[in-house]
Amino acid sequence: MGRNDALRAARLRVGWRTMEQAAARITEHGQRLLDDRQFTVAPRTWRRWEGERPGWPSEETAIVIHDVLGRWPEDLGFTTPSGWIRPEHHEEAEDLKRRAFVSVTAAALVAGPIAPQHVDPALIDYFQQQLEGHYRADMLLGPHDLIGTVSAQYQLIDKLVRSAKGETRRGLLRVGAAYAALVGWLYQDAGDMDGAHFWRGVTQEIAMRSRDPHLIGYSLVNQAQVRTDLGDGPAVIDLCEAALDDSGHLVPKVRIMAMQQQAHGASLTGDRGAVDQLIDQADGLLSRVDDDLPWGNACRRTPGYLEVQRATCYGRLGLGAEAVSLWSQVLDIVPATARRDRGVYLARHATAAAGAGEPDQALEIARTVADIAVETRSARMRRELATLQRAMQPWQDAPVGQDLAEVLAPVTDGS
Repeated sequence: MGRNDALRAARLRVGWRTMEQAAARITEHGQRLLDDRQFTVAPRTWRRWEGERPGWPSEETAIVIHDVLGRWPEDLGFTTPSGWIRPEHHEEAEDLKRRAFVSVTAAALVAGPIAPQHVDPALIDYFQQQLEGHYRADMLLGPHDLIGTVSAQYQLIDKLVRSAKGETRRGLLRVGAAYAALVGWLYQDAGDMDGAHFWRGVTQEIAMRSRDPHLIGYSLVNQAQVRTDLGDGPAVIDLCEAALDDSGHLVPKVRIMAMQQQAHGASLTGDRGAVDQLIDQADGLLSRVDDDLPWGNACRRTPGYLEVQRATCYGRLGLGAEAVSLWSQVLDIVPATARRDRGVYLARHATAAAGAGEPDQALEIARTVADIAVETRSARMRRELATLQRAMQPWQDAPVGQDLAEVLAPVTDGS
């Protein structure tokens, strides 16, 4: 009684004999249809769908269900929310992807010519002051509520650059590169790696046009961040080495950024010695950071910045106990106001605890992370929680594993 027989019948009709098989097949189909490697429907999600309280999938998941089963969720026993409108056929997966790409690129690809206008040099300070506010808002809100605002301001800067002359133009190019870098970061945090890669390329272009060696180095580190998220350690190292080629001409802040990012590349290639050496070298430069550049100030703004990087690298290297010790120290000094970053760090702490054989500790930490992940919609946090689930697989059939699945269901279900 109360089971979702409509979905079960549809599953059997396409030859998916078990719910585990159904979850695997719809995941494969969704990743192809949406061109999104992060799309996942877990077996426990499918079991819930066939249960008494199936809930309601996201719009993307609804499109995948319709594409593979030929019926919309409301015809398959799901609980239809008020206001649900079926996507029109022309707005299904391919068109959704096309429109999303257009929106990603639109702010950076405005065609000219643009009517000339007077550009006051004071606008450079205005945009720099706005930038600091955006950095603070990013820590509090996460990416989705800021992408449109920051992209629109980049578009305005790009328009002004086309009319500005001399040092005013150079100054606007420099601040424009910083805005492009922030847009790229927001897309990366939102899980849109195509958008992130595009905007990292824009950052590098504008940095080169500005002729600012510090910004050029910063843009290379930005590219390396994307490669880190893609798990491409050798590329991370290549880009960071390129940034450091002429390190004598770089402000300490940029050198620190390149060294710590190269440490991430080293962790991806399993080189613990290089991780420690690079982070120790960067630590030796921290006291020398004294520039007034408005971008790239995480090393000054983030408490325990370099130990965060070391703990992350240790976790990636499988050094669970050492990572747990570092995370415990770091999280004692990270303010609650840095909500998104704190959530990412907590997720990594939980994974390290699982790696150190402490599943109960991992579960307790995960309870806090799940709330932050739902609130901020950070794809980075969701990826960290997916990593935690893999680390907790040895306990998946134990009560602690079942409790973790329940805690993370609102975040990791794909619904």
